[in-house]
Amino acid sequence: MKFFIDTANLDQIREAQDLGILDGVTTNPSLMAKEGISGAEAIKNHYKTICEIVDGDISAEVLSTTYEEMIKEGEELAAIHPNIVVKIPMIKDGIKALKYFTDKGIKTNCTLIFSAGQALLAAKAGATYVSPFLGRLDDVSTDGLALIEEIRIIFDNYDYKTEILAASIRHSMHIINCAKIGADVVTTPLAPILSLLKHPLTDNGLAQFIADSKKMM
Repeated sequence: MKFFIDTANLDQIREAQDLGILDGVTTNPSLMAKEGISGAEAIKNHYKTICEIVDGDISAEVLSTTYEEMIKEGEELAAIHPNIVVKIPMIKDGIKALKYFTDKGIKTNCTLIFSAGQALLAAKAGATYVSPFLGRLDDVSTDGLALIEEIRIIFDNYDYKTEILAASIRHSMHIINCAKIGADVVTTPLAPILSLLKHPLTDNGLAQFIADSKKMM
């Protein structure tokens, strides 16, 4: 399973990259705004910097909602760096844009997936990734992991090459359960990744080893 980090914060991206387990990055307008990044040129420069840090797929989201505007904006984003993946919303014109970019050989990530039907349409249009939002489904008392399972079954039934990119990860158990179900990718903030490192028995065991080693000395 691939690990992407879901942030626009360069320090967090570098920290995840330094762990040696990072495969890519996803961002969105909310994450960009959180870092105080605004304006087309500033956004492009930020994507360039991320591409210099991480050698993997970097999802860059279009801000448009019409087919013509998404094509124009997506082509500009794709021109920034070969690792850019154009992130397209799950709407009617978005499906048309996915097909356009697929035919052009440009990677895509269909975002805001909340149903198996939406994922199926995106895969039919040739999306590189589909991004079902687990946490947001959980927030409205719907089983986000069940959606991942449904999409996995459908994609396996028909050998779709589209990868399931589990998004809106809230905690480490989301990551573990996505791995068990068979998600191809998880994209997560830094904290759930770091929490995978933690276990009290590891801490206790290490403390004991250190104490015993001092006795040996």
